[in-house]
Amino acid sequence: MDTTITGIGAVVVAELRSAGYMESTIGQYGKSIKALTEHAKRRGVEVYTPALGAGFASMTTSPRTGRFSAQRRFDYRRLVAVFDSYVTTGRVDLAVRQRGGGGPRPTSGRFVALDVSWETDMADRGLAVATREAYGRVARGYLCFLESSRILDLDDADGGTVVGFLGSLSPRWAKASLFWVVSNFRPFLVFTGRVDLVDAVSLAGVRRSHPIVPVLGEGDHRRIIAACASGVVCARDAAITLLALSTGLRACDIVGLRLGDIDWRSRTISLVQQKTANPLTVPMIDVVASTLADYVLHERPDTDGDHLFVRRVAPHVRLGDHAAIHRVTATVFTAAGVTDAKGGTRLLRHNAASRMLRAATPLPTIAAVLGHASEESTKQYMTSPGFMNAYSHITADTGSLLPEAGFE
Repeated sequence: MDTTITGIGAVVVAELRSAGYMESTIGQYGKSIKALTEHAKRRGVEVYTPALGAGFASMTTSPRTGRFSAQRRFDYRRLVAVFDSYVTTGRVDLAVRQRGGGGPRPTSGRFVALDVSWETDMADRGLAVATREAYGRVARGYLCFLESSRILDLDDADGGTVVGFLGSLSPRWAKASLFWVVSNFRPFLVFTGRVDLVDAVSLAGVRRSHPIVPVLGEGDHRRIIAACASGVVCARDAAITLLALSTGLRACDIVGLRLGDIDWRSRTISLVQQKTANPLTVPMIDVVASTLADYVLHERPDTDGDHLFVRRVAPHVRLGDHAAIHRVTATVFTAAGVTDAKGGTRLLRHNAASRMLRAATPLPTIAAVLGHASEESTKQYMTSPGFMNAYSHITADTGSLLPEAGFE
């Protein structure tokens, strides 16, 4: 097996092209291979080794700006992972790798063990993967913050470190987003058994914001459906947007859908929700069913995976996360000429709830369709102007369909 950089590089490029990667992506790999070749020449070597790759991947500073480059780090780490896989297994592993890698990780013995214990506890409790990733990232961030403060044992940490950690995030996080950091952070502090650290979270003064989420006007609603039905956007993006528009499915559940979840005879989709772990069955209206069928029969790439929605470019694996769904819906909004609202599944969930209420749908039914664990969760959607307008219209004509709580 040829393990020279030139030899492995040729194999990698051939595999990328065979797998159907875009030429622009192959070009990026080519630039990284060239940079690795020059790095090796400066050291007088031609044969690739993992040690050489590790040194290359650590070169994250741009020589042009003298600053850290996230793109450089991503490109170099991606190439090294592929080269390492070839040297180790004799084949090129083109599995998708996300940026960031889950954030920084602690290195001291006690904190590494604590991180492993926390991950094990979350897995044993059956928390969703996305939840474990969110909780784990914040917990590791705190432990790394302690290490940077030369604290290597949790027994030596006090409430001030919690406040300091949250304060250190302020320059990088929007004020409204810090609430979600705190929500993901508190369970870890509870797990440690340190009541004083849990209490210290309140001292940071992070409060949840309650923005009013708008709903789509009737004209925008029709324009989006028309764009999806007319072929202005690809069948995959149309199906994803129509699903979110008509059912209010969460982004994580759309990403997780599998081909076997669709019952074409009954025109329903059945799944287990990632957030609540509760089963949910939602109907497919005609335009959703026809668009999904068009995607599955004519557009969906051949792939061994059974996820319903996959990447359009190689590797044809499931979509990454909620950000991928947001990009899809935002693209559809733009194609439909909808500029007054930002495309996203949160808006579309509010919109679906509003339209169901406008159709005189009782609250328990709305809660069931949205997949809420309880009716109380559905009341958050009553803050939107569209929901309130619909409520006023319905109660004026038919009497109250909703409990008085929530409208105090």
